[in-house]
Amino acid sequence: MRRTLLLALACLALLGGQAQAGQTCSENPPTAETLQKAFRLALKTRDALEASGAEVALIARVGQDLSKYRLRYSHLGFAWRDHPQGRWLVVHMLNQCGTAHSDLFNEGLANFFLDDLFAWEGLVVVPGAEMQKKIAASLREGHFVRLHEPSYNMLAYPFSTRYQNSNQWALEVMADATGPGPLSGRVEAQQWLKANGYAPTTLEIPAMTRLGGRMFRANIAFDDHPSERRWAGQIDTVTVESVFAFVAARDPASKRVLVRLDQ
Repeated sequence: MRRTLLLALACLALLGGQAQAGQTCSENPPTAETLQKAFRLALKTRDALEASGAEVALIARVGQDLSKYRLRYSHLGFAWRDHPQGRWLVVHMLNQCGTAHSDLFNEGLANFFLDDLFAWEGLVVVPGAEMQKKIAASLREGHFVRLHEPSYNMLAYPFSTRYQNSNQWALEVMADATGPGPLSGRVEAQQWLKANGYAPTTLEIPAMTRLGGRMFRANIAFDDHPSERRWAGQIDTVTVESVFAFVAARDPASKRVLVRLDQ
């Protein structure tokens, strides 16, 4: 009985924050197997975070199969150890149910992995101590809020402020936190990123595919992309891989930890 109670309490702690934020829009509730896997992955991730000694880390999940674009991870957020609402909550940006509107959420690790994942795997990137300190200060002082643009576009152009995707928000928060000082907003954050070598991921998306995405998906737009790139089928956007590559280049002290259920 005691072991069952302790496990239940641990599961509640791992849910944390907004219990429904960012989950799939399916009318069917998650199965018992899905819940079990999400909690197991969350526990393994929490153990990895604790073992790292980190104050804040980047955490990514495999929400969909992006292998045709040579990508693995679909979404990232900040795992913050000393969040006011609980230990190791994830601060991230999400759009709701395929819409073109986003919000910022605080979620437990289990909830982070309850989003109809393609693979039960997470990647934790632990920045060096100095970068961690700056990002944690941004989260603590609320600077990250002013970098948020509610107009969501899954394929937002990295150097335009018209839209924003979830990974772009996290990248701009890092720019604001680790740059020469607090930046005035998204324009200055993007200027800093360009000047300091951030390289977006270029996706090869043919015209008919773009047309279909624009017509049938509320959360995909291409009108923020440079015309010459767009008509050539070259769509530049912020991906998890491009963010992690930028962190590795800027912060050689950063470390990666892969967390999988089958390990």
